[in-house]
Amino acid sequence: MSLSTEQIGSIPRPAELIAGVQAHAAGTLSSEDLTVLSDNALRDTIERLEATGSPVVTDGEQTKPSFATYPVGPQFDGEGIVLPFADGHTRQLPRLVTGPFRYQVYADEYLVAAQRFATVPVKQAVIAPSALSLFYPADGVAGYPREEFLADLIDGAEADVRRSLDAGAHVVQLDFTEGRLAVKLDPSKELLRSLIDLNNRLLERFSDAERARIGLHTCPGGDQDSTHSADVDYAELLPDLFRIEVGNVYVALAGESDPERALSVIAQHARSDQKVFVGVTDPIDPRVETAEEVRDRVLTAARHIPADRLGTCDDCGFSPFADDVSTSREIAFAKIAARVEGTRLAAEQLGV
Repeated sequence: MSLSTEQIGSIPRPAELIAGVQAHAAGTLSSEDLTVLSDNALRDTIERLEATGSPVVTDGEQTKPSFATYPVGPQFDGEGIVLPFADGHTRQLPRLVTGPFRYQVYADEYLVAAQRFATVPVKQAVIAPSALSLFYPADGVAGYPREEFLADLIDGAEADVRRSLDAGAHVVQLDFTEGRLAVKLDPSKELLRSLIDLNNRLLERFSDAERARIGLHTCPGGDQDSTHSADVDYAELLPDLFRIEVGNVYVALAGESDPERALSVIAQHARSDQKVFVGVTDPIDPRVETAEEVRDRVLTAARHIPADRLGTCDDCGFSPFADDVSTSREIAFAKIAARVEGTRLAAEQLGV
């Protein structure tokens, strides 16, 4: 298959792993026993991803607390920004309370663990510095100015990306779910553009060859079968999004009410050196797409994006927060299998 296809990152965790993490936090499960549960979940995830025919896999974020908070340590508390979702539930971000900021965990730990079990290339998702910048409180941190924090943040983010590249990641993907939300919070788009500039401040530290192996993912959020910014017109985000200096851009589309309109905006603004991965399965929709539906979505995208710059993905990760049990593992793997097969059918029809 000559059309690339990749998952975004997370896969729903097995119930026994979720229970094990809770038991470990309560002091009733040893670290050794939790490691066994984690390894079992990781091995099963990768084996099942490879069984779908996926040419590239991830670790499924089986042991991340969430896609966004893995670098966070005791310098933070739980009193940060509250994210409201369309169904009424909320998520609260951490808040930095003391400086200096240092990453507590780097994503290459997850990558190296996954590589032990994988027989195909492994992609590594990392949180974008733009998202972590939102953890700095509006009223500041005593003795730790925001500009000093941002300098430390970029240093940590560079190490996070570089360590995964050096460890052999197929691609390192920056998760930028806050992009569309930024437009909702600030329709003037000053916030959005400041977040994009911050990400480019990171990316300028990498060579052209390295940036070709770095991607960025955008979506309207996905948690407990709901979104936080799907009501924002994609046309208000995408022109600025393609200013980000990455080689791959992963765009949620399957859940859009008018994906063809979004594709026309992508066609207008995506740069010739960027590959665009379009979402062809919707992780928050419990219905499993057929391979033929996926094929047709790819063929629609191919009317706007040249086939040599086109790839497919899921709209976003499945259950990106560790406690989200709204989607089963079985549904996630079935959707991924449909994406892989539908992409193959589309490539066959396109003759690529």
